Amino acid sequence: MSEFAVYSSLFLSAFSAATLLPGSSEALLTGYIATEQGSLALLLVVATIGNVAGSAVNWGLGRFFIHYRDRKWFPVSGKGFDRAARWYEQYGIWTLLFAWLPFIGDPLTVIAGALRTRFWIFLLLVSIGKFGRYIFIVAIAVSWFG
Repeated sequence: MSEFAVYSSLFLSAFSAATLLPGSSEALLTGYIATEQGSLALLLVVATIGNVAGSAVNWGLGRFFIHYRDRKWFPVSGKGFDRAARWYEQYGIWTLLFAWLPFIGDPLTVIAGALRTRFWIFLLLVSIGKFGRYIFIVAIAVSWFG
């Protein structure tokens, strides 16, 4: 597989995993590490950028399309939206450090947009959290596969 295919497939997987589209970037990243495809540092950066970009799409959906929240294509269910809103209202912008969490992370990023969190603050906090998660995954994969 070409280097371009490795990095672009990881970017797309990480991007889709952070949006309403299905994706499992952790599995793909681990697979690339196990088969020694790509540079560890570049894999880490590409996965992080893709995942943060997907979260930025969610922020935009929350910011500009919140009035469509009852539509089927909207990335967060009504129940998930309400749960994330309670979390966000209770703990504030710092919850964005946990945007990588399953089930709650995507709704948090939509809520951040809906509640008009400044985009640069959003990007900073989401990037820190997602980068930390990918560092953890890379460290585990490297220790497991050598």
